[in-house]
Amino acid sequence: MPDQKQLDKIKAGQGFIAALDQSGGSTPKALRLYGVEENAYSGDDEMFDLIHGMRSRIAQAPAFTGDKVVGAILFELTMDREIAGKPTATYMWEERGVVPFLKVDKGLADEENGVQVMKPMPELDALCGRAVKAGVFGTKMRSVINAANPEGIKAIVEQQFEVGKQIIAHGLVPIIEPEVNISIADKAEAEDILLGELKAQLDALTDDQTVMLKLTLPETANHYKPLVNHPRVASVVALSGGYSREEANARLSQNSGMIASFSRALTEGLSAQQSDDAFNDMIADTIDSIYEASISG
Repeated sequence: MPDQKQLDKIKAGQGFIAALDQSGGSTPKALRLYGVEENAYSGDDEMFDLIHGMRSRIAQAPAFTGDKVVGAILFELTMDREIAGKPTATYMWEERGVVPFLKVDKGLADEENGVQVMKPMPELDALCGRAVKAGVFGTKMRSVINAANPEGIKAIVEQQFEVGKQIIAHGLVPIIEPEVNISIADKAEAEDILLGELKAQLDALTDDQTVMLKLTLPETANHYKPLVNHPRVASVVALSGGYSREEANARLSQNSGMIASFSRALTEGLSAQQSDDAFNDMIADTIDSIYEASISG
């Protein structure tokens, strides 16, 4: 069973979830935005050392606490490392009051029927077991919708919930993330189809099965309100999906009951070259703006 104190914190929704789960493919871009070019490191080990340094710096910033940051999504290698001498998940909860989650998917399959489902995860049970031992509360897994294709969207949602039930069996709370690409012309139509498929899967869950949803900020305000109020949903969080922090916050503030789970919008403007004071001031301002957008709906 999930930790009750952590579940209560997530359900209360008084804050947002920080997405600190950039993986192998997205790490070089995240480092470039942080002011670290690819010629500054050699190989994956050095790359992941640098990105862990960035994440640790964010996590140790004075403003990064459970008062406004209710959760943090970690990459597997982040879970396996330490911050300030403590395992990362332990540090997040015991020192910061932030509920730890783990990214578990292994990337996207090739596009078919306008969507990209998740690649197979043959080691998922073992990874969930490690996550439980590490003190992780829940998981996150992402697939992508690139067209309003009913067959493709149904396949994505069915896969997400099938894997989600496997995760629930380990006592973890899965974040279901079928991302709708913000650049597609039929985004609103895709969101209509997605809402119906998500509701059908949620209605089929048993009383002891709880999930979270991570969804692209919709074209129509409060489009996902029926899911926010669903009894099997602990929380509905929004991904920024490539929107600037300003636009993501503006859209989020129009959606009652949704809170943020931003990655790029969270780290926007941060730099490895900043002094600690400048870095901490900027992350504090960022946290304040995302927090206000999360609780204003």
